[in-house]
Amino acid sequence: MTWHFTEDPAVFRAAAGALLSAEPARNTGLLTLVDTAGRLGWWTGPDGRVTGVLVVAAPGETTFGTVTPEAARALASSPDLPGNGGPAVVRGEAAAVEVFAQATGRPWMPTVRMRLFRLGTLTPPDPAPAGRARVGTTADVPLAAAWAREFVRDIGEEPGTDYIGPVTERISDGRLLIWEEDDSEGGGGEGGGDREGGGGRPVSMACFSPVTEGQSRVHFVYTPPAARGRGYAAGVAAAASRAAREAGAAQVLLFTDLDNPTSNALYRRLGYRPVTDHLTAEVTGR
Repeated sequence: MTWHFTEDPAVFRAAAGALLSAEPARNTGLLTLVDTAGRLGWWTGPDGRVTGVLVVAAPGETTFGTVTPEAARALASSPDLPGNGGPAVVRGEAAAVEVFAQATGRPWMPTVRMRLFRLGTLTPPDPAPAGRARVGTTADVPLAAAWAREFVRDIGEEPGTDYIGPVTERISDGRLLIWEEDDSEGGGGEGGGDREGGGGRPVSMACFSPVTEGQSRVHFVYTPPAARGRGYAAGVAAAASRAAREAGAAQVLLFTDLDNPTSNALYRRLGYRPVTDHLTAEVTGR
């Protein structure tokens, strides 16, 4: 029973592939980070099976995939614990993060509580909101990057320094959708009309991740405050969910902020059902 670590995604996949394939929903956050992570780890139980996985996506920040309580406790005392004295931020399923934080003996503070949902039968909003969905274009990059930053701030995390790159990648892959309304409908969006690829006013956006292990995650669902309350988020989230399925995803997933009852209710109406709760915790002292 031990944790193993590598910097090679191919080595990680060879060791942990069976677990990743068996539990793609529970490992969704990790799966999107494997190829860019600085360090990857997997836990083998007494029978040699892999029952825990993690990635270190940035210095001092560890993301758990599926991690058993036993593996979480063992990680807290591992001499190979990622980071100088251990990570300062841990994300993952709430039960595993709580066990790990307690086992370290260090003071931790929960910062973000999320719920993972999986799509059942997609039920588009009825009545549909005014406007239509379209695939984002290069002309949308500045606005979408600003919205991505505001989305991160809204869920209680500290925004990064650059969203131009991530947004450009999503637009280049056709994975960023914009909901736009006709200029005459005046929904409080941003950026004006006559944009490349659409003649209306952008009022909301949503993205979906590349299909990996049969799953894709809808994310960056954002509507600026002035345009909220008109159903635009429901329209664009439904469009992104449909696009993810059309891209080949057998499982379409998304995270919601547990402190936001509006979004939790919205996604249930669209056909999403809860899978498990997630927690981000930060160390408050050494």
